[in-house]
Amino acid sequence: MTSIDSATEPSPKPDPADDGARRRRNRWVRVAAGCAAALALLLIGTRLSLLPGLGDLLGEETHDRSGPAVLKSIQDMSRYEAAAGNFQVVVDLEKDTKFVPDAIRGTRTLYVGAGTVSAYVDLGKVTSGGVVVNEDRTTAEIRLPHAVLGKPALDPDRSYAVSKQRGLLDRLGDFFSDNPGSEQAVNKLAARHIGEAAEESGLAQRAEKNTTAMLRGLLGSLGFETVTVHYGTTRP
Repeated sequence: MTSIDSATEPSPKPDPADDGARRRRNRWVRVAAGCAAALALLLIGTRLSLLPGLGDLLGEETHDRSGPAVLKSIQDMSRYEAAAGNFQVVVDLEKDTKFVPDAIRGTRTLYVGAGTVSAYVDLGKVTSGGVVVNEDRTTAEIRLPHAVLGKPALDPDRSYAVSKQRGLLDRLGDFFSDNPGSEQAVNKLAARHIGEAAEESGLAQRAEKNTTAMLRGLLGSLGFETVTVHYGTTRP
Protein backbone atom coordinates (compact mmCIF):
# COMPACT_ATOMS: atom_id res chain seq x y z
CA MET A 1 0.00 0.00 0.00
CA THR A 2 1.36 3.32 -1.02
CA SER A 3 1.23 6.20 1.55
CA ILE A 4 0.65 9.70 0.35
CA ASP A 5 2.35 12.53 2.27
CA SER A 6 0.22 15.64 2.64
CA ALA A 7 2.06 18.74 1.47
CA THR A 8 2.00 21.78 3.78
CA GLU A 9 2.01 25.25 2.30
CA PRO A 10 4.60 27.66 3.72
CA SER A 11 3.14 30.50 5.88
CA PRO A 12 3.32 33.92 4.25
CA LYS A 13 6.13 36.15 5.42
CA PRO A 14 5.12 39.38 7.29
CA ASP A 15 5.22 42.52 5.22
CA PRO A 16 7.93 44.87 6.58
CA ALA A 17 5.86 47.90 5.58
CA ASP A 18 2.85 46.71 7.63
CA ASP A 19 5.07 45.95 10.59
CA GLY A 20 6.63 49.43 10.51
CA ALA A 21 3.22 51.09 10.30
CA ARG A 22 2.01 49.07 13.26
CA ARG A 23 5.02 50.07 15.34
CA ARG A 24 4.51 53.75 14.49
CA ARG A 25 0.84 53.50 15.36
CA ASN A 26 1.62 51.88 18.70
CA ARG A 27 4.20 54.57 19.44
CA TRP A 28 1.71 57.39 18.78
CA VAL A 29 -0.87 55.63 20.94
CA ARG A 30 1.62 55.47 23.82
CA VAL A 31 2.52 59.14 23.39
CA ALA A 32 -1.14 60.19 23.35
CA ALA A 33 -1.88 58.07 26.41
CA GLY A 34 1.06 59.59 28.26
CA CYS A 35 -0.05 63.14 27.44
CA ALA A 36 -3.61 62.37 28.52
CA ALA A 37 -2.38 60.88 31.79
CA ALA A 38 -0.14 63.89 32.49
CA LEU A 39 -2.99 66.30 31.77
CA ALA A 40 -5.34 64.33 34.02
CA LEU A 41 -2.82 64.37 36.86
CA LEU A 42 -2.32 68.10 36.43
CA LEU A 43 -6.05 68.78 36.51
CA ILE A 44 -6.52 66.52 39.53
CA GLY A 45 -3.67 68.25 41.35
CA THR A 46 -5.14 71.64 40.59
CA ARG A 47 -8.55 70.65 41.87
CA LEU A 48 -7.17 68.97 44.97
CA SER A 49 -5.14 72.05 45.85
CA LEU A 50 -8.41 74.01 46.07
CA LEU A 51 -9.91 71.69 48.68
CA PRO A 52 -9.76 73.18 52.21
CA GLY A 53 -7.44 71.38 54.59
CA LEU A 54 -5.86 69.21 51.92
CA GLY A 55 -2.71 71.31 51.82
CA ASP A 56 -1.97 70.40 55.44
CA LEU A 57 -2.58 66.72 54.71
CA LEU A 58 -0.12 66.71 51.82
CA GLY A 59 2.44 68.75 53.73
CA GLU A 60 2.02 71.92 51.67
CA GLU A 61 4.06 74.87 52.94
CA THR A 62 4.02 78.59 52.18
CA HIS A 63 7.21 80.62 51.99
CA ASP A 64 7.29 84.41 51.80
CA ARG A 65 10.25 85.30 49.60
CA SER A 66 9.21 88.92 49.05
CA GLY A 67 11.87 91.58 49.03
CA PRO A 68 11.90 94.52 51.43
CA ALA A 69 9.48 97.37 50.82
CA VAL A 70 11.12 100.37 49.18
CA LEU A 71 10.12 103.93 50.05
CA LYS A 72 9.39 105.74 46.79
CA SER A 73 8.27 109.15 48.04
CA ILE A 74 7.01 111.09 51.04
CA GLN A 75 4.14 113.55 50.85
CA ASP A 76 3.26 115.97 53.62
CA MET A 77 -0.44 115.83 54.45
CA SER A 78 -2.56 118.72 55.67
CA ARG A 79 -5.86 116.94 55.53
CA TYR A 80 -8.16 116.58 58.47
CA GLU A 81 -10.10 113.36 58.05
CA ALA A 82 -13.32 114.16 59.80
CA ALA A 83 -15.53 111.23 58.84
CA ALA A 84 -15.39 107.76 57.31
CA GLY A 85 -18.10 105.46 56.06
CA ASN A 86 -18.16 101.68 55.80
CA PHE A 87 -19.97 100.35 52.73
CA GLN A 88 -20.85 96.99 51.25
CA VAL A 89 -22.13 96.20 47.77
CA VAL A 90 -23.11 93.00 45.97
CA VAL A 91 -21.76 93.04 42.41
CA ASP A 92 -23.42 90.83 39.80
CA LEU A 93 -21.22 91.06 36.71
CA GLU A 94 -22.12 89.09 33.59
CA LYS A 95 -20.20 89.00 30.29
CA ASP A 96 -21.77 87.37 27.23
CA THR A 97 -20.68 86.76 23.66
CA LYS A 98 -23.17 87.29 20.87
CA PHE A 99 -24.48 84.16 19.15
CA VAL A 100 -22.46 81.91 21.51
CA PRO A 101 -24.12 79.94 24.36
CA ASP A 102 -23.06 80.81 27.90
CA ALA A 103 -21.92 77.24 28.42
CA ILE A 104 -19.29 77.79 25.71
CA ARG A 105 -18.26 81.41 26.22
CA GLY A 106 -19.38 83.71 29.01
CA THR A 107 -18.87 84.52 32.67
CA ARG A 108 -21.04 85.62 35.54
CA THR A 109 -19.55 86.61 38.89
CA LEU A 110 -21.39 87.31 42.13
CA TYR A 111 -19.07 89.30 44.35
CA VAL A 112 -19.44 91.00 47.74
CA GLY A 113 -17.28 94.11 48.00
CA ALA A 114 -16.71 95.86 51.31
CA GLY A 115 -14.69 99.01 51.81
CA THR A 116 -14.41 102.42 53.37
CA VAL A 117 -14.54 105.99 52.11
CA SER A 118 -13.10 108.88 54.10
CA ALA A 119 -14.13 112.52 53.94
CA TYR A 120 -11.58 115.21 54.72
CA VAL A 121 -11.03 118.96 54.75
CA ASP A 122 -7.77 120.18 53.25
CA LEU A 123 -6.52 122.70 55.80
CA GLY A 124 -3.47 123.35 53.65
CA LYS A 125 -5.61 125.31 51.21
CA VAL A 126 -6.50 127.96 53.79
CA THR A 127 -5.01 131.28 52.64
CA SER A 128 -3.56 134.00 54.81
CA GLY A 129 -6.88 135.81 54.72
CA GLY A 130 -8.84 132.70 55.57
CA VAL A 131 -8.50 133.23 59.32
CA VAL A 132 -9.65 136.53 60.88
CA VAL A 133 -9.17 137.15 64.60
CA ASN A 134 -10.30 140.26 66.51
CA GLU A 135 -7.95 142.31 68.64
CA ASP A 136 -9.16 140.80 71.91
CA ARG A 137 -8.60 137.30 70.51
CA THR A 138 -12.07 136.27 71.57
CA THR A 139 -13.66 135.93 68.13
CA ALA A 140 -12.35 133.98 65.15
CA GLU A 141 -13.73 133.59 61.65
CA ILE A 142 -12.34 130.77 59.50
CA ARG A 143 -12.98 130.09 55.81
CA LEU A 144 -12.28 126.56 54.57
CA PRO A 145 -12.78 124.63 51.31
CA HIS A 146 -15.60 122.13 51.18
CA ALA A 147 -14.96 118.62 52.42
CA VAL A 148 -13.84 116.14 49.78
CA LEU A 149 -14.38 112.40 49.55
CA GLY A 150 -11.33 110.16 49.27
CA LYS A 151 -11.01 107.18 46.96
CA PRO A 152 -12.85 104.00 48.03
CA ALA A 153 -10.54 101.51 49.72
CA LEU A 154 -11.67 97.90 49.41
CA ASP A 155 -11.04 95.63 52.37
CA PRO A 156 -9.72 92.25 51.09
CA ASP A 157 -10.57 90.57 54.38
CA ARG A 158 -14.25 91.42 54.00
CA SER A 159 -14.57 91.14 50.21
CA TYR A 160 -15.13 87.77 48.56
CA ALA A 161 -16.58 86.03 45.52
CA VAL A 162 -19.83 84.21 46.25
CA SER A 163 -19.96 82.33 42.95
CA LYS A 164 -18.40 82.40 39.52
CA GLN A 165 -19.85 80.72 36.44
CA ARG A 166 -17.60 80.31 33.41
CA GLY A 167 -18.03 78.84 29.98
CA LEU A 168 -15.81 76.09 28.62
CA LEU A 169 -13.56 78.46 26.68
CA ASP A 170 -13.20 80.76 29.68
CA ARG A 171 -12.19 77.82 31.88
CA LEU A 172 -9.56 76.80 29.39
CA GLY A 173 -8.34 80.39 29.18
CA ASP A 174 -8.02 80.59 32.96
CA PHE A 175 -6.18 77.28 33.01
CA PHE A 176 -3.46 78.50 30.64
CA SER A 177 -3.43 82.08 31.94
CA ASP A 178 -0.81 83.52 34.28
CA ASN A 179 -3.59 85.16 36.29
CA PRO A 180 -6.55 82.75 36.34
CA GLY A 181 -9.86 83.94 37.74
CA SER A 182 -8.80 87.57 37.95
CA GLU A 183 -11.25 89.67 39.97
CA GLN A 184 -9.93 93.01 38.78
CA ALA A 185 -13.14 93.86 36.92
CA VAL A 186 -15.44 93.20 39.89
CA ASN A 187 -13.06 95.05 42.22
CA LYS A 188 -13.23 98.16 40.04
CA LEU A 189 -16.99 97.89 39.75
CA ALA A 190 -17.40 97.46 43.50
CA ALA A 191 -15.20 100.50 44.17
CA ARG A 192 -17.23 102.58 41.73
CA HIS A 193 -20.54 101.63 43.34
CA ILE A 194 -19.15 102.32 46.82
CA GLY A 195 -17.93 105.74 45.67
CA GLU A 196 -21.36 106.57 44.25
CA ALA A 197 -23.02 105.48 47.49
CA ALA A 198 -20.64 107.67 49.49
CA GLU A 199 -21.58 110.74 47.43
CA GLU A 200 -25.24 110.20 48.23
CA SER A 201 -24.72 109.38 51.90
CA GLY A 202 -24.06 112.92 53.17
CA LEU A 203 -20.57 111.90 54.29
CA ALA A 204 -19.00 115.19 53.13
CA GLN A 205 -21.54 117.24 55.08
CA ARG A 206 -20.83 115.12 58.13
CA ALA A 207 -17.12 115.82 57.74
CA GLU A 208 -17.70 119.58 57.63
CA LYS A 209 -19.83 119.40 60.75
CA ASN A 210 -17.15 117.42 62.59
CA THR A 211 -14.42 119.80 61.42
CA THR A 212 -16.36 122.76 62.75
CA ALA A 213 -16.79 121.03 66.10
CA MET A 214 -13.06 120.24 66.23
CA LEU A 215 -12.03 123.85 65.51
CA ARG A 216 -14.46 125.28 68.02
CA GLY A 217 -13.21 122.93 70.69
CA LEU A 218 -9.56 123.65 69.86
CA LEU A 219 -9.92 127.44 69.73
CA GLY A 220 -12.26 127.43 72.71
CA SER A 221 -9.51 125.86 74.80
CA LEU A 222 -7.28 128.80 73.75
CA GLY A 223 -9.75 131.38 75.06
CA PHE A 224 -11.84 132.13 71.96
CA GLU A 225 -15.48 132.64 72.84
CA THR A 226 -16.96 132.78 69.34
CA VAL A 227 -15.69 130.66 66.43
CA THR A 228 -17.40 130.87 63.03
CA VAL A 229 -16.46 128.47 60.22
CA HIS A 230 -17.46 128.99 56.59
CA TYR A 231 -17.02 126.44 53.80
CA GLY A 232 -16.57 126.95 50.10
CA THR A 233 -15.31 130.54 50.13
CA THR A 234 -11.76 131.75 50.67
CA ARG A 235 -10.20 135.17 50.85
CA PRO A 236 -6.97 136.01 49.02
